[in-house]
Amino acid sequence: MRGPIPTFAFLASDTPEAQSALHRLKALYGDLAAADADIIVALGGDGFMLQVLHQYMNSGKAIYGMNRGTVGFLMNAYREEGLENRLSIALRSVIHPLRMEARDDAGATYEALAINEVALFRQSFQIARLKISIDGKVRLDELACDGVMVATPTGSTAYNLSAAGPIIPIDAPLLALTPVSPFRPRRWRGALLNNRQEVEIEVLEPGKRPVNAVADHYEVKSIRHITIREARNSRCTLLFDRDHSWDERILAEQFRY
Repeated sequence: MRGPIPTFAFLASDTPEAQSALHRLKALYGDLAAADADIIVALGGDGFMLQVLHQYMNSGKAIYGMNRGTVGFLMNAYREEGLENRLSIALRSVIHPLRMEARDDAGATYEALAINEVALFRQSFQIARLKISIDGKVRLDELACDGVMVATPTGSTAYNLSAAGPIIPIDAPLLALTPVSPFRPRRWRGALLNNRQEVEIEVLEPGKRPVNAVADHYEVKSIRHITIREARNSRCTLLFDRDHSWDERILAEQFRY
C-alpha cells in the first residue's frame, strides 16, 4: 500500500556521473534543502553512502541511495522516473553502528562510530599479535595475523566478505569477528557474536609489532587496547526498493559463483 509522498533532497559525490545525475534530478523534482527533507537521496557509491549515513546519523532522516558509483551494494538502481512512488513504498531498515574506544601508546583515548566495521591492521612488516576477549573473558590468548575486524550486518558484505567472513542479514542480531590472514591459530576463521557482546583486543608487543585501528574512515595509529560494542543509542535508517530488498541482495550474493 502506498503511503504519503515524502519530501526529499539530493546529495551527490564529486564524480562527474553523480554530479550529472544530481542536476537532472533537481530539474525534475526540485531543489529542496536537506534540512527540510524527510529523506536524503544519496547519489554515488558505497563510500559516499557511508559518508552520508555518518552525517545524518540520529537526525531522523532516512537515506535512500541510488548507484552512481562502482559496486553500490548499499545503493538502489538508478532510475529517474517514478522516484516519489519508489520512496513512498520503500522498505526501511534501522541499523546501529559500532562504537570503538581505543587507547594508544601515549595513553591518549579515542572514540569513533563505524557503520561497516572496526578493523585492526599491522603497521609494519612484523605480524600483529593480539589477545581477544569477549565480555571480559579471554577467548584467544594470542592471534598472530595481519589484522582482525568486527563487522556489522551492513559491513558484512564489504571488507569482511573479502576476508572470507560470513554475510549477515541486515536485521540479524549478530556481529562478525573475522581475522585477516591468520597465521596462528592457522585454522581459526573467526566467530559470529551476539550484537550485545563486547569485544576487547589487546595488542601484544606493541613496540615491536605496532597496530593501527580504523572505524570506517577514522584511523588511530599505534594502539595498545581497543573495545568494540554496538552503539544502541545511535541509529541510521536505510531505504531499499521492494523489488530489490537487502534480504534479496544477501541471498543473491551468497549464490554467486
